Amino acid sequence: MKVVLAGAFGNLGYEILKVLIAKGHEVVAADIKEKENNGLEGKYTFRRIDALKKESFKGLCTGAQIVITTMGLTGASTTVNNYDIDYKGNMYLYLAARAAGVQKFNYISVIACREPGAEKIPMLHAKALAEEKIMSQPMDYVIYRPTGYFYDIAKVFKPYVDGGEMRLLKGCHGVKANVVDCPDFAEFIVDHMEDKNRIYEIGGKETYTYEQMARMCFEAAGKPLRIKDSPAWMFGFLANLPKIKKAGKHDIILFSKWTLSHDLVGKDIVGDSSFADYIKAYFGH
Repeated sequence: MKVVLAGAFGNLGYEILKVLIAKGHEVVAADIKEKENNGLEGKYTFRRIDALKKESFKGLCTGAQIVITTMGLTGASTTVNNYDIDYKGNMYLYLAARAAGVQKFNYISVIACREPGAEKIPMLHAKALAEEKIMSQPMDYVIYRPTGYFYDIAKVFKPYVDGGEMRLLKGCHGVKANVVDCPDFAEFIVDHMEDKNRIYEIGGKETYTYEQMARMCFEAAGKPLRIKDSPAWMFGFLANLPKIKKAGKHDIILFSKWTLSHDLVGKDIVGDSSFADYIKAYFGH
């Protein structure tokens, strides 16, 4: 089967690419840049796309039966925002897929993006808009809403571990999530890419509070856990500081506040990987 994979060289995208190739699919790996020395050269066709340029998607999906897209803005940017990438970019891709007669559109969204209050968080709202558009169109779809990924938690917590002190929201120590490992999620995506008009809320097998996750990280690093509480209002204050806005970090801070104050537990449990084992390996103890 011919599959177009957009965002093929991001963390999740690359795991999906490996699974698609292993299962014998013909893959068009589309991204703004190809990952060098990735070990899969010759097993896919690379196509450069730019989420800001509609014309870059022209002809991308010719002959394909399925499209999978992981495209989304996950870091700080001073030039683009989530509406540019997560919404408009994916809509350019959708139009290209529809024009080519693609049968199925698979979209990687995020859990809780349509909950009350999420419309104030650009990193959630842009994905909610994309979901709504996809579901309103005639093409069959599969939407995956992950809670978060092992590597994201480890990456976000590492500076706090290095600094010897964890910051959590005051009154929110019991907020919990069941994050998932990317290789497990990638297997699930490919196994279910032919489903019809389904929405999955994806989580891993283990559910922990953020305080428990922090404790795991500090223990794995051989350090005592020290927690400093931050009031919720501080996130809003920080997000609106001119230097924060200038650095393109406003939306990330709002998203961080959301994740630290809302339970994010996916009901569709994916994989057997252990977050606790991952953290032990990541911090090297």
